[in-house]
Amino acid sequence: MSADRRPRAIALMGPTASGKTALAIEWAQRLGGEIVSVDSALVYRGLNIGAAKPTADERAAVPHHLIDIREPWQPYSAAEFAADARVAIDDIVARGRWPILAGGTGLYFHALLHGLSDMPQADPDTRAAIERDAQARGWGALHAELALIDPVTAARVHATDAQRIQRALEVYRLSGRTMTEWRAAAPAQARLPVRVLQLALAPRDRAVLHDRIERRFDAMLEAGFLDEVRALRARPELAAHPAPLDLPALRAVGYRQAWEHLDGLTDAGTFRARGIHATRQLAKRQLTWLRGRLDLRWLDPSHDRVELDAALELFVGRL
Repeated sequence: MSADRRPRAIALMGPTASGKTALAIEWAQRLGGEIVSVDSALVYRGLNIGAAKPTADERAAVPHHLIDIREPWQPYSAAEFAADARVAIDDIVARGRWPILAGGTGLYFHALLHGLSDMPQADPDTRAAIERDAQARGWGALHAELALIDPVTAARVHATDAQRIQRALEVYRLSGRTMTEWRAAAPAQARLPVRVLQLALAPRDRAVLHDRIERRFDAMLEAGFLDEVRALRARPELAAHPAPLDLPALRAVGYRQAWEHLDGLTDAGTFRARGIHATRQLAKRQLTWLRGRLDLRWLDPSHDRVELDAALELFVGRL
């Protein structure tokens, strides 16, 4: 018998289109639970279709937390998420219900479960200088520069991942210390108020995931994704922004490609191909992060339902 008497929670991690939302809702209904979204796109109002935000019916069926809490031009950090998620978890537990953490943003999960080091805050001037450097030399060259400075971080970041390359270089230029050094010096985090069953959900066959991504992207287009982005572009705060595509909200997969398409930079076919490719690249990065976590149990929701139910029953007791 475990001596850990903390209340229990469940974390469903996985790449985009892996079935996290459906299973989270199912288990929340079975357990009497509430869902805490662990997704950096779902925090933004107006990012609905392209972010695969739970529908109004799904949110009516099960309470969801940390969805629609920021405008798309407002910043929201992983540290803020971790603090907000702890409050949500405490509230859910106080009501005698089960917290179910569901999403694919690895940095958010890491911040909540393990804490973050006190790295330098974002600096607009430093970021602008890095952007200018990237325009002149390309992000591949900056990734190579990062590999010389901080090979551990560079190995985790794809050469086309401008946001993470920029952040890693920004931290180094502001502090003279690499992200690896900052993480190693991170202070111990106060223990979570719950003990967590952590499961990674993903199809065993990568081709299945790729097919799901393609079909979901086409469904988003049919549901009016481009109209959603047109509405975002019409918001005065975004229309007046000097570099809207630098905003974290519009870096969400699909939105940058749609924005550029509406700027006339791509035709419909190229936009669709770029959107699907970007989503598959996101899934690849999510899987890479998950594979670095040795405490996860991997299950395929489409084929491992017996194992999933057994894992749940073992953790919560016979249902």
